[in-house]
Amino acid sequence: MRVGIVVYSNDPETVWNAFRFGVFSLAQGDEVKVFLLGKGVESLGIENEKFNVREQMKLFKENGGEVVACGVCLEVRNSKEGAACPVGSMNDLYELVSWADKVVSF
Repeated sequence: MRVGIVVYSNDPETVWNAFRFGVFSLAQGDEVKVFLLGKGVESLGIENEKFNVREQMKLFKENGGEVVACGVCLEVRNSKEGAACPVGSMNDLYELVSWADKVVSF
């Protein structure tokens, strides 16, 4: 199955669970892509002891997951966080939704 995950939150627990789900889906043999949208682009900089977002993102990427961050959303926030992953556009989000068998939003 092809799973698309849209992360629109910057809440540490929510983002942590989004990537945990992504890692789990990859372990099931699925192809998984994540698009960070709106506040979701801020998840690239989350530091939280209880919900280790960076570790889950690392596991996700190491296991073949793909992450793209909305370029306009990064610009609006004057963020340099996009260096951690490819920067995309609405076209990339559209392609993810068209590509995926299932789309999950966090």
